[in-house]
Amino acid sequence: MNDFQATKYRLQTVATGRTFEDKGWMLDDTDCEHPSLIRAVYDCKQINPKPIEHGIYRFADWLPISRTLKGSCAPVTYKSKGLAKHLGLKNLYITFNGYYPAIGAHMSTCSFKETEAFSVCARLSEKHYGKVLVVASAGNTARAFAKVCSDNNIPLLLSVPEDNLDALWFDAPLNDCVKLIASERGGDYFDAIHLSNLALKAKGFFAEGGAKNIARRDGMATTVLSAATHIGRIPDYYFQAVGSGTGAIAAWEANLRLIEDGRFGNHKMKLIVSQNAPFVPMYNAWKAGSREMLPYDDNQARIDVEHIDAKVLSNRKPPYGIKGGLFDALVDTGGDIMIATNEEARAAKKLFLDLEGVDIYSAPGVALATLIQAVENNSIDKDKIIMLNVTGGGESHFKKNRGLHYLKPSAVFPINPDPDEVVATVSKLFA
Repeated sequence: MNDFQATKYRLQTVATGRTFEDKGWMLDDTDCEHPSLIRAVYDCKQINPKPIEHGIYRFADWLPISRTLKGSCAPVTYKSKGLAKHLGLKNLYITFNGYYPAIGAHMSTCSFKETEAFSVCARLSEKHYGKVLVVASAGNTARAFAKVCSDNNIPLLLSVPEDNLDALWFDAPLNDCVKLIASERGGDYFDAIHLSNLALKAKGFFAEGGAKNIARRDGMATTVLSAATHIGRIPDYYFQAVGSGTGAIAAWEANLRLIEDGRFGNHKMKLIVSQNAPFVPMYNAWKAGSREMLPYDDNQARIDVEHIDAKVLSNRKPPYGIKGGLFDALVDTGGDIMIATNEEARAAKKLFLDLEGVDIYSAPGVALATLIQAVENNSIDKDKIIMLNVTGGGESHFKKNRGLHYLKPSAVFPINPDPDEVVATVSKLFA
């Protein structure tokens, strides 16, 4: 532990409003009869960002953490010139999460998943020491957690689809405290989640928690804190591509805290989130007016995942309908879900590189493609303040003149693995 004073907060159940103490790594309210997210309610009601050298912990007032870790960077927000002029937008602000030293962005994994990892791992307390954190990922989340845990000597078991292993690149070999298992080729993110759930049956392993973990959401919320504190007010529109929708939920929650702060406005950003066609389960549910996800054949879902560029957007079981989830966020903010094809996202990525000077990933390419659609169909007010959350970029900048090291799986399992075999294998990895 370091000398950081733990942030003071209580937990609140979205469905009931009940507040209670966090007894450590709580992911649910056991007194709530219906599925609901819980939120952190911070003692500090007005955010007071620390200097930039504190990294993501410059927003520690609104992070549920007991310590700080080395190596973090905060999202960087700037007012666009090239892209804004091209689109005819007077107030386009880009929140960049990645590696682009020219604007002060230094996330070495090139993804906003670092905001999750540095917050979640800083929530860990002494009682977790000696236990193994388990994280399932489609790629970028795994890279971020691997980097943070390796640098800070935190035992970690990753579960990633074998088809996505090329995302696990690093500029140096990882600490041996980080291990990887994979679901065989043809599997997707949902299969990796299933595999991780089996691994959790092993003694001494515990779940990171995904969207239910307040630290994950509040880490991602720093994107909006970056934007609002830079601009001086809450944006009017928020654009982001989503796989689980957790980042958009986090943006909504940050918005509510900023309203309570009282210095950034009292309005809610219109959340415009996007999916990569043909994998669009949340879009289909939203357009059908359904809180519940619609039926989606497993095999068809895997086929659709194979056809999208933005593999990180391929969550089949997102926190969409749960109380406090994406459905509620969209309803509360008057938001919408849009879709973009691979071709549209590729064109958007090229446009961003040409006009903003840095490469971006396919997921923010999807987000930008839908922003372009919104401009073209006049569904947004071009004079309003627009926040584009670029969730990852700068990989070509980072990899230039660097040797890369890839994390290899210690074991690859069938899509329907034997539970006992999984437990036995992962137990030996950390023996």
